Amino acid sequence: MRHGRIDLGLLRQGAHSPSYFALKRSGGEGTEIVDFCIPCNPYFPTRAMFDELAENLEAILKYYPSDSGAITNQLCSVLGLNPQTVAMSNGSTELITWIDHLLVKESVAVPIPTFGRWTDQPMETGKRVDMFPLQERENYILDIDSYLHFIRTRGSRVAVICNPNNPDGNYVRRRDVIAFMDELVDLDLVVIDESFIDFVDAERYTTVGDEAVIRPNVVVLKSLGKNFGLHGIRFGYLVGNPAIVGKVGKALPKWNLNSLAEAVVFMIADHAAEYRESLRLLSRDRAQMAEALAYLPGLTVFPSQGNFLLVKLPYGWSGVELRDYLVANHGIFVRECGNKLGITSQFLRLVVRPQEDVARLVDGMFGYMHMLQERAPDSGGDMVVHLASRSASRTASGAVVRRHAAAR
Repeated sequence: MRHGRIDLGLLRQGAHSPSYFALKRSGGEGTEIVDFCIPCNPYFPTRAMFDELAENLEAILKYYPSDSGAITNQLCSVLGLNPQTVAMSNGSTELITWIDHLLVKESVAVPIPTFGRWTDQPMETGKRVDMFPLQERENYILDIDSYLHFIRTRGSRVAVICNPNNPDGNYVRRRDVIAFMDELVDLDLVVIDESFIDFVDAERYTTVGDEAVIRPNVVVLKSLGKNFGLHGIRFGYLVGNPAIVGKVGKALPKWNLNSLAEAVVFMIADHAAEYRESLRLLSRDRAQMAEALAYLPGLTVFPSQGNFLLVKLPYGWSGVELRDYLVANHGIFVRECGNKLGITSQFLRLVVRPQEDVARLVDGMFGYMHMLQERAPDSGGDMVVHLASRSASRTASGAVVRRHAAAR
């Protein structure tokens, strides 16, 4: 795999990671990157679906899309939802922006770490953001009772839960989310961000969208781009009672969805079986990837129900240096978490990928560890660890490859 001389300065330009395309362009023609940063579904759409889109690409790009109402009606017919309870948008971030402008008046409670726009957006418009710190010693699990106490103590008027949460992948069971909403019926708004909920396999029924539509102050966010592995299209939707949805919907531009998004929405019904299979494969890969990463001495892998894993690096490792080393030497792009509130650069969020890619990642991380050991001369005891780590590297990579071969 060719990865050229990728411009590492792109990794330091802001609160968010650079685009995949920017990194590829900086490396020159033919540069290939294994992306463990952007949380895509690697198994969906299928190759046949991409071929179908390619056949219609000229018309998709040349002509205007239908208005958002027509596209929303089609999505609702597939998902079994009432169009009055759904507003579609050009990505869930657009909805976060409008929720802040229209529905957040003074303060919002947000557990951290989480998706950065839930803290950044209201701060940018002068709202008070009450940040509830999740604890590493508790594996970043959200304790609902403690969070409720925090909200009441601070007097927050809006409360947010991301479920599963990004970057740790923790999931709050449906019954507990419903109890949370029941306790906060007097708030201005309760937001449940379910952008990654399709990847959950902890229980059969997960979403609280059906509960949101019958409550006066609850909205649920969904991200089709994250679920379907199509971040480039930018589409998401909000579910809530008609009064709230109508207020947000009126603020959204009438043609805020593009023709490619429309084409995909009209393909969904014909490919439900392939989508379910993609979720099964991803769940399998998540478990195998966690096992493979656990071979790295000193690395902590946190449990996850998302399509990503949060890991804490061993003592003495630098997340920034490792990120740069992996992309420069192995063409591997990872998400270092130092610019996320509530967490440090000692943590990486690694997207779940097929096992041959995981083997490459594990080898790259062992390569970084060996570089650190060579930088500081080994003592006798360190040499034992060094040799053991080389053995572990071979074991981890071999195990990943063997599992992949068996799966095929």
